[in-house]
Amino acid sequence: MPFSRQEYDAVVIGSGPNGLSAGITIAEAGRAVLLIEGQETIGGGVRSAELTLPGFLHDVCSSVYPMAVWSPFRRLPLAQYGLEWVHPVAPLAHPLDDGSTVILERSLEQTAQNLGADAGRYVRLMGPLLSAWPRLESSVQSPFSIPAHPLAAMRFGFSVLRSASSVAKHAFRGERARALVAGLAAHAVLPLERVPSAAFGLVLGIIAHTQGWPFARGGSQNIAHALAKHLASLGGEIVTGMPVASLEQLPRARAFLCDITPRQLLTIAGSRVPAGFRGKLESYQYGPGVCKLDWALDGPIPWKARECGRAGTVHLGGTFAEIAYSERDAWCGRHSERPFVLLAQPTLFDSTRAPAGKHTAWAYCHVPNGSTLDMTDAIEKQIERFAPGFRRRILKRSVRVAASLEGYNPNLIGGDIGGGVADLRQFLLRPTRQFYRTPAKGIYLCSSSTPPGPGVHGLCGHLAARAALKDLF
Repeated sequence: MPFSRQEYDAVVIGSGPNGLSAGITIAEAGRAVLLIEGQETIGGGVRSAELTLPGFLHDVCSSVYPMAVWSPFRRLPLAQYGLEWVHPVAPLAHPLDDGSTVILERSLEQTAQNLGADAGRYVRLMGPLLSAWPRLESSVQSPFSIPAHPLAAMRFGFSVLRSASSVAKHAFRGERARALVAGLAAHAVLPLERVPSAAFGLVLGIIAHTQGWPFARGGSQNIAHALAKHLASLGGEIVTGMPVASLEQLPRARAFLCDITPRQLLTIAGSRVPAGFRGKLESYQYGPGVCKLDWALDGPIPWKARECGRAGTVHLGGTFAEIAYSERDAWCGRHSERPFVLLAQPTLFDSTRAPAGKHTAWAYCHVPNGSTLDMTDAIEKQIERFAPGFRRRILKRSVRVAASLEGYNPNLIGGDIGGGVADLRQFLLRPTRQFYRTPAKGIYLCSSSTPPGPGVHGLCGHLAARAALKDLF
C-alpha cells in the first residue's frame, strides 16, 4: 500500500479545493491527514493543461475566482507557495446589441454611471449591502451557524433570498441594469424566476466591488499546487493516481471526509449508509450541465465594444429576457439556439499562458444534464454577435460536451459543475438537514453538495472538517 502508516486521524477523498481545504483544517489541528486523489494530478476543478496547441495553457474547468479571494483561503500563506492573483481592470463586461457594454467596475459609483437612469437605483440596491458586508461575511461563509450580527443577517437574507426576476423588475427600469442582473444571477444555473437566483447574483456583485474577480497567474493549477504545498508543510500526506471504489480499500481512520457528490458516496460507503439516509441521498437532484470550449487565438477577441477588453469575464446574452429564456431552456431539457455564454479572456492580463502575441479564451453555456450535443456553433455565433471576426482568430479549439465532463471528473454528474441543483430546497438542505454529517459515524461529505454550495472557496471542506473535529476530536 502507498501509505506511510496504517491508521490516520482523517482520510480525505478528493483533491479539489474543498478536499484540500478539509485536509488543511484537520492538519492545522495537529491531526494526521491522508488525502487521496483518483487522478495523477491534484486539483479537481482547478486544473490547467495544454488543451489546444503547445504553449497555450488553458484552465480545464474553472478559471475566474471571486469566491477564492473572499474565502478562508485568504488567511493561508499561499503566496509563499507561488500563488499570485491577477486582477483585470474590471471584473465583468456585458455587451449589448447597440454596440455599448455594461461594465461591472470595482467602484460602485463608476458601475452606476454606465447604467443610465438606473444609476441611483443601483447605488440604493448595492450600497447598503456593501456597507453591511463586513458584518455579514462570516454569516455568509457559514450560513447555518448563529450569526454574529443577527439583525444585519436577517435584513441581508430578506434582500437576497429572492428571484433575479423580482430584483430586475422591482429595482430597475432600464435594460442595462436588468441585463447585468441576469448575467450575474445566471451563475446560479436556475431559471431566473426561481428563488434564490438573486442571491448568487447579488453576492457575486458584492464580491466584484469588494474583492474583484481574479485569475491565478500561470493557470488555475497553481491554486491546487499552493494548497497542496501548504498541506504538506503541516504534515499532510497526498497520494495520487488511486481511484477509491470503496472505503474498505483505505487505511483505518477516525474520520473520512469525502469531496464527492452524494451519488458517489452511496457507492463507496456501501452498507455503511443506512437505508433511510440512502433514500434521501438518492433523491438529491443534479442540475443542467455545461458545454465548454477553449480556444487558442491568433490575437485578442475583436469586441465591437472595446471596453470589453478591460474585463476578465464577459457575459454574452443580451437582454434579461433573452438570458432568462436561455436558462429556462437548459432547465427544461432544451438546447438554446442563442445560449447565455460565460467567457473568460485571461491572457489579456496574464501573458504567461500563451506564446507572445497570442491569446486563449474559455467559455461555456448551460445545457440539459447529460447532454451529448456539441454547442460550438451556437456559442461561437454568440461571440461573433458581439465580436465580429472572432472565428478568424481561432487557431484551434477544444470542446467538452456535458456528458464527457463526468468522465473527466466524476463529481461533474451529467456535466453539472455545481455539485447539484441550488434551488431553495437544496440551498437550505444541502444535501440533507444533516449537511456534512451522515448517520455512519466518522463519514462526512465535504464537496459543493454541502453548504454553502458551488464555487471555488473551500468553505464546504473547511466547515465539514470543523464538524469532524468537533464530533471526534
